[in-house]
Amino acid sequence: MTSDGLRIDTTRHPHCTVLRARGRLDHAGRVRFSADVNAVWDWSDGPVLVFDLAELDFYDSSVIGVLAMAMQRMEEEHGDGRIILVRPSGHLLSVLRLTDLLSHVELRDSVAEILVELATARPPTVRTPPAGATTPR
Repeated sequence: MTSDGLRIDTTRHPHCTVLRARGRLDHAGRVRFSADVNAVWDWSDGPVLVFDLAELDFYDSSVIGVLAMAMQRMEEEHGDGRIILVRPSGHLLSVLRLTDLLSHVELRDSVAEILVELATARPPTVRTPPAGATTPR
């Protein structure tokens, strides 16, 4: 964990990038999480961003801010990007529904499920991430 209680791991796969957040996601961590999303944006076609937030101990409206930022950028770039949430909590689903953001994300039960689905859907386009980009923070 970092001093602000948030750990973000990014993993590059052939068809997607997984961002796994653990700990506390509050206003202090939102800026860092948004920066991580922007840093890995071009790692996959679309891009396809997979958010695994199941291990967040605490989150406030900052999680909505990070997801909304990614959704807005995808809309502005008119690409074929996707945002996929893994095992979102019932509370997060309720908030996404109330903010009308639920229709902009896909839901899956596991990262493994997504990787199989994407591997059978299309051939990979491999992009080289910056040096040290897969280092946990």
